[in-house]
Amino acid sequence: MNSPGRFIVVGVDGSPHGDAALRWALRVAARPGDRVHAVVVRPVEALLPGTSLTFHPHGRRPGGNSPAHEHIASTQREFPDAPDVSVASPHGDPATELVTASADADLLVVGAHGAGPALKLPLGSVSEECVRYSRCPVVVITPEAARRLVPAPVPADER
Repeated sequence: MNSPGRFIVVGVDGSPHGDAALRWALRVAARPGDRVHAVVVRPVEALLPGTSLTFHPHGRRPGGNSPAHEHIASTQREFPDAPDVSVASPHGDPATELVTASADADLLVVGAHGAGPALKLPLGSVSEECVRYSRCPVVVITPEAARRLVPAPVPADER
């Protein structure tokens, strides 16, 4: 019986940890027929105090495309046989958005920043919440794993 491919959700934020999570999903987890869905969570727009409505008619920070989109395209080019990567850019809390996006997923892959107040902890707050609340298996790419997954430099004659 031919079963449909798996649905893999990856948290990507433009950091080396997020890139390593995407790289791991494309290199190790994804198989033919799988779908990879990158989630780039953008913070909720905050009101700017004292903003001139002439320049910002809605009194909000101007939006923009996340640099993570370029990271996704660049990383995807490293794996010509990997499945296409769809991208979603919701606004909100990263952990909440990733857990929500992974509700129907077969696997959630995130990077561990460990950049909170307790720097010695192996998981960051987002990856910890994903592990606690996700309804699918979660792979956490630690900083050590991220260093191992850095792509090899491309020789000058191949550029």
